[in-house]
Amino acid sequence: MLHYWLVRRGGEPRRLDARLEHFLHRLLSAPDEAGGGDIRLVDDGRRLWRRVQRFIAMNLVGPEVNLEALELACHALQLPLRYGKLPPAGRMGQMSLKDRAEQSAELMINMLAERAEPQVLDYAAQILRQLPRRDAALSEARLLADAVNLDDFGVVGLFLQAMHLARQHAGIAQLIEGYDKRREYGYWEARLKDGFHFDAVREMARKRMASAQRAVELLKAELSQDEQPPD
Repeated sequence: MLHYWLVRRGGEPRRLDARLEHFLHRLLSAPDEAGGGDIRLVDDGRRLWRRVQRFIAMNLVGPEVNLEALELACHALQLPLRYGKLPPAGRMGQMSLKDRAEQSAELMINMLAERAEPQVLDYAAQILRQLPRRDAALSEARLLADAVNLDDFGVVGLFLQAMHLARQHAGIAQLIEGYDKRREYGYWEARLKDGFHFDAVREMARKRMASAQRAVELLKAELSQDEQPPD
């Protein structure tokens, strides 16, 4: 392993090259066929990176973390959502994490081969390919996996699910129905058990579950008002 380009907390952290970061943001926000740009993916990449930095500050892993490659992986993980295929009609939710991670690594290598340092690009690809694995050897892959999986929980998870449903021409009723079915079948408890590497992040997800439940109950209350006959 190339230890000389790993960084230790307390030392001088090496951040992703600003020109490479700018190029990635241009890729993610490029105008679509309708002529509009999409800053959402840029924001999502930044938000994911901030969350990973928070996990690092919580000392969830050892002192050596490759910040450059990890930051690159956070942004590259958005590439399939910009250039990859969306889930086929009728599927509820995102593409699988395995498919998304594999597409991310492939797209990143193809698009950044001439712009990123080879060792940084190679390590970022390793992070992405280990991302879906429960036995991931890289600390960076475990951090990023927990950061990604946390997005499925809480109010943020509800909003993201609503956005996916809207693309499939579904609405609020389908959002509530899907959430209730998952809760009834024990989906969220299973995700809590198997979806995280770190107990501290698992506890964050548990608290977000309670927030999502309150939000769903508020939605139900407002919808029930609409169903009541006028006075």
